Amino acid sequence: MNPTNQTNPTIIGILSDTHGLVRPAVEEALAGCDQIFHAGDITDAMVLERLRRIAPVVAVRGNMDYGSWSNSLPVTEMVKIDGIVFYMLHDLNHLDLEPSAAGIHVVISGHTHQPKIFIEEGVIFLNPGSAGHRRFNYPVSLAKVRIENGTAIPRIVEIER
Repeated sequence: MNPTNQTNPTIIGILSDTHGLVRPAVEEALAGCDQIFHAGDITDAMVLERLRRIAPVVAVRGNMDYGSWSNSLPVTEMVKIDGIVFYMLHDLNHLDLEPSAAGIHVVISGHTHQPKIFIEEGVIFLNPGSAGHRRFNYPVSLAKVRIENGTAIPRIVEIER
């Protein structure tokens, strides 16, 4: 993942709660990403297959992911890219560690369908919202994290308002 050449930032596409739907606009927004993280509620293996055509995918199981296809998905995952440690789970209410003490830089979760970024004790908490079916009046969204010079720079990308 580009660890020595920081002239070109690493881009991570982050999504959650697709619920079996991969919108063409989501695929377009993820084009050019170096890695994709899916924070659960995938509900259909086809979603991961389509995302893998864009970039390598790391995914965790959500509360709606069940059946043989999802048995291999972990409930939590920790990934280090360009010195940035990401911790991913579906529901932030099930966070099972203290991120700052564990050396985690970015916690990724889904479940609420509401996009949100906040920082607590130096850790970025990122919920990309839902890239699948619209729920209530929340936007259809995903997130991107740009890693540049050892810094994670997150942003929400609205697909539809």
